[in-house]
Amino acid sequence: MAQLFEVHPLNPHARLLAQAVELIQRGGIAAVPTDSSYALVCQLDDKAASDNLRRIRGVDGKHHLTLLCRDLSELANYARVDNKQFRLIKAATPGPYTFILEASKEVPRRLSHPSRKTIGLRVPDHKTLQALLELHGGPLLATTLIPRGETESISDPQDITGPLEHELAAIIDAGACHKEPTTVVDLTTMADGGEPVVIRQGRGELAALGL
Repeated sequence: MAQLFEVHPLNPHARLLAQAVELIQRGGIAAVPTDSSYALVCQLDDKAASDNLRRIRGVDGKHHLTLLCRDLSELANYARVDNKQFRLIKAATPGPYTFILEASKEVPRRLSHPSRKTIGLRVPDHKTLQALLELHGGPLLATTLIPRGETESISDPQDITGPLEHELAAIIDAGACHKEPTTVVDLTTMADGGEPVVIRQGRGELAALGL
């Protein structure tokens, strides 16, 4: 049964978040608020945890997982980013955007896309999640919280019920989030002089990216 941590969305209690971080660092899966919908997160370097994350979400190894980063410098540690890509990312960061980029050597091979060696990365604009990442001291592996067999993401932690809450170690309740998921943009095409490719139109406005 998941441990519930109720926090203020703009001024979360550090002690409660530290307890949630401890559960994550023990290999647990947590449901956390973001600037789009809620997400499932786990440690980056824990294979069992990442396998469990995929199982709970109901996706296979071809599904892009995302690294939630604290800032642009941290993002650049886990992806190969040229100047043109960096300027585009900077224009919309932090915010509800996921960027598909070529994974760096810092990303475990099992976490990148098996055929393309790419990874999704983003810097969220949510006070509670940023505080959690700071206490954790590094990025977290994440995926949108969509229950198995459903198509809609969860935006209200009160809806995390039934079998799902028994599979999680922690639920961080900072109130309801936006319903829309992130906007996903593939930037790998820019490496060969191409244009960014919009994979999913979500909450993030394309105008902020100049698209």
